[in-house]
Amino acid sequence: MKLQKVTRWQASGLHLLISAAIAAAALALMLLVWYPHPLFQAAGGDDLLLILVGVDVILGPLITLIIFRQGKKGLKLDLAVIGAVQLAALVYGVGIVYLARPAFIVFVKDRFEVATAVELEPGELAKAKRPEFSRPPVFGPRWAYGEFPTDQAERSKLVDQALAGRDLQHFPQYFRPYEEARAEILARAQPIARVRATEPKAAPVVDAWLASSGTREDAVRYLDLRAPRSWVAVLVDAQTARPLKMLIYERIAKP
Repeated sequence: MKLQKVTRWQASGLHLLISAAIAAAALALMLLVWYPHPLFQAAGGDDLLLILVGVDVILGPLITLIIFRQGKKGLKLDLAVIGAVQLAALVYGVGIVYLARPAFIVFVKDRFEVATAVELEPGELAKAKRPEFSRPPVFGPRWAYGEFPTDQAERSKLVDQALAGRDLQHFPQYFRPYEEARAEILARAQPIARVRATEPKAAPVVDAWLASSGTREDAVRYLDLRAPRSWVAVLVDAQTARPLKMLIYERIAKP
């Protein structure tokens, strides 16, 4: 299609279609691979999503609509600059999302904690006893069990690190495969009947999912997951501890 035969509305519409397709592919990667539902929302990614959509889907085509004029000198260069700025913004945004992606979902004491890729120091990853915990996974988070060390000196170091904001989930050397710790996890999980008494904010969300999915409450157990911006209810299989569903039930206020 020659530019001389294209109206500004056609050019803007075509730009919008291309931008939307690229943004949809990027969002699919984020939401379906890096951040299993609802971890993107639980991590506070909604604001970044609005920025990405605003810049890459709305602003670019809008600028094209404003500047496009048939026969305009330097039009191709202008469109190339717009496209380059859009692409740079998209790459930057996706790069931030990639670094902040959940790498490990770790069971610590009595709940799950999220360790993001950017929080895991290379030196700590190198100490991992299991190869699967020596690097952040690329295709979605890996579930793990965090086992506190028995050595008193190591425990003291962990206490010191906790005061600095780094807890067990940030130290892969203490991770065990999730499947090996099913008994320990189930021992800490709550039956749904108890959740109704101890977790009044989570109970209605859990009950709604049980009703809509047709799942019997005695088939699942409940555990909390703390994410950067939300508390999440994790429902696991009552026999195998396999994670079945994650449900946001409370937002955490921004600092």
